[in-house]
Amino acid sequence: MFLRLLLLLLLHPPTATVRPLPASLFFGSSSNCKIGEMGRQSFLPKAANFRLCNVSGFTTELLEVRSEDPTLHVLFIPGNPGVITFYKDFLESLYELLGGSMSVTAVGHISQSQKDWEKGRLFSLQEQIDHKVDFIRQEMQDTEVPIILVGHSIGSYISIKVFQKSPKKVIYCIGLYPFLKLNPDSVQQSIIKKLARSSIACAAVSFIMASLGFLPSRLSEFIVAKSIGKSWSRTAIEATCSHLLKYHTMQNVLFMAKTEFEKLSEEPEWAFLKTNRSKIAFLFGIDDHWGPLKMFEEISGQVPEIALSIEREGHTHAFCCTVAGSTWVAQHVASLIKDKILTSD
Repeated sequence: MFLRLLLLLLLHPPTATVRPLPASLFFGSSSNCKIGEMGRQSFLPKAANFRLCNVSGFTTELLEVRSEDPTLHVLFIPGNPGVITFYKDFLESLYELLGGSMSVTAVGHISQSQKDWEKGRLFSLQEQIDHKVDFIRQEMQDTEVPIILVGHSIGSYISIKVFQKSPKKVIYCIGLYPFLKLNPDSVQQSIIKKLARSSIACAAVSFIMASLGFLPSRLSEFIVAKSIGKSWSRTAIEATCSHLLKYHTMQNVLFMAKTEFEKLSEEPEWAFLKTNRSKIAFLFGIDDHWGPLKMFEEISGQVPEIALSIEREGHTHAFCCTVAGSTWVAQHVASLIKDKILTSD
């Protein structure tokens, strides 16, 4: 019961309306780190490849599907938890829907990983933002392929910050179920905020989660499946057991959440959104306390020409935890890219 409550609080519903962007396209590709395949690979569709990469001294988990001759590079930034294996189904669907013409890469958050590479160190929201900026500078500095940023939840906020730092590389930014500002009406956010502020409570929660991680894998997967619900995909259950049931991961999830609540008490940077309104799009859900519809209305009022959509298909903030959610959101993102970039003059 505790596991169900905690994960539902952290992770957390669903057609769309869109409003255009000029952009010039280029070509190229780059990378050099350890590569390992997640699943069987074929030409189209392709399985996402897992690799470890050193970014500014920090071991970083990546999931990517590489195009042979990409016209664009989609760089995905996860929410919190920032475990990229949750998004495997989404990334593979997006690559296929784009016809294999674009490379797709997901960058995990530092120390929200399968192994405790950073020896227990905790990383703030700002450090995770800097990490993504460094990734682009390190891994993509020699390529002329333009970047499309796609972020989920707090990853949407991070994507906007990265866009500000890399305006010459990034041509478009898409925020999915964006967490851009605190929601004072959310009971869930209030609970997580109080939990994240207490180092003792964070340690206790992390210890409980890690204890489940010491169980045989079949047993821990059974507990996760039964406590969270039967709707979750195999991909999501495996990601939970391999990454979230780790002491260092949960400590970092909660510490990052603490710094999110501190930072997102501020207003969004409306001036930047207005200046770049033709290069930014957001997808909101119907019943999402992280990205409530009042935020949709506020953005619409502040930046009336920005591309806004509402998903009404019944998916949730944690779209990546189901195959149906992953597929629908991938279709939405692919449509945005085709309509607003590939068909623009």
